[in-house]
Amino acid sequence: MLLDLGSPPWGLERRSPMYPARFEYVAPSTLEEALETLGRYGDDAKVLAGGQSLIPLMKLRFAAPRVVVDINRLPGLDTLAEGNGGLRIGALVRHKACERSELLGGRWGTLGDAAPLISDPIIRNLGTVCGSLAHADPQGDWGSALLAMDAEVVARGPDGARTIPLRELFQGPFVTSLEPTEIITEVQVPDPGPVAGGTYLKLERKVGDFATVGVAVHLALGEGGKVGRAGIALTAVGPTNLRATAAEAALVGSELSDETIREAARLAAEAAQPYDDTRGSADYKRSVVRVFTERGLRTAAAAVGAATPRRATASGTAASGAAAAPGQPADGEPVTTEAALESTERQGYFSGEETIAGVMDEVRDKEDGGDR
Repeated sequence: MLLDLGSPPWGLERRSPMYPARFEYVAPSTLEEALETLGRYGDDAKVLAGGQSLIPLMKLRFAAPRVVVDINRLPGLDTLAEGNGGLRIGALVRHKACERSELLGGRWGTLGDAAPLISDPIIRNLGTVCGSLAHADPQGDWGSALLAMDAEVVARGPDGARTIPLRELFQGPFVTSLEPTEIITEVQVPDPGPVAGGTYLKLERKVGDFATVGVAVHLALGEGGKVGRAGIALTAVGPTNLRATAAEAALVGSELSDETIREAARLAAEAAQPYDDTRGSADYKRSVVRVFTERGLRTAAAAVGAATPRRATASGTAASGAAAAPGQPADGEPVTTEAALESTERQGYFSGEETIAGVMDEVRDKEDGGDR
């Protein structure tokens, strides 16, 4: 089927189209048929699952595939289940299915906490976990949540299947190690053990927005109540979702004392690679990483029964003996509330004309071949 959605109406400029270029639409009924189509078109083909990233890119003409391969009719790709020593998330599992799943709690709590923070309800109804990973947006929440849990993807191509650790999948902004002829068929998350837990914290300008900063934390306890495995991953503060490996190493083999948690949070902030933009300064974002890592570790510690004296609540706010003044950050924490934004004059980073101008500058940079 060849689709041509026409030219932009009302004499709009060519540099701001509203409709995709002409493309061929293929809806295979088997995975083999889908792979055959990809093998035939190579770089000129794109896979459609939820379409929440692909279609906007096509409408802006940032992507112009000759053929779109719709995999929504393929059987067996909607699995969300435990088994074979871990968790499996199929290529057609929607964000909403993860949000509603009772499975994603407890030791899978990092994923359960991330699911309701993915964009808005409309996006969550259609978008897929595997599609988000294939898109490789550094501001993507699933990338960090699954990195923290050592996930890997299974990619099928004409030569069979291969397993790619998530840390090797992301190679740059919107760039992965996938071949053009491959499809991610599922994500596999290893079993963290019986005593494990975590969370995902996200700072956003408004509900449904991309992350200004996000931090995923996951802990598994070993013998003697010490940390057997730690995962800390960062969103929107680097060219890809990042692992804070030094912070993880500082936790493994240690008890979750206040000192250990603070040191891990400091190392996580050092691992961040933020830059100044309309959402905030690099220093501000690094400070958010530090505080969110500490809050996340305290939440994870409470979840696994190793709570420290000062802990985080389910909503991600820190609980301590001393209360801060209204609208003011406590204990040197970064500004993350509306009242505090007003008091520190940071609100320009988050709303109003500066944000709109910043977005338009980014679009113009992409169109002119500038930094991406």
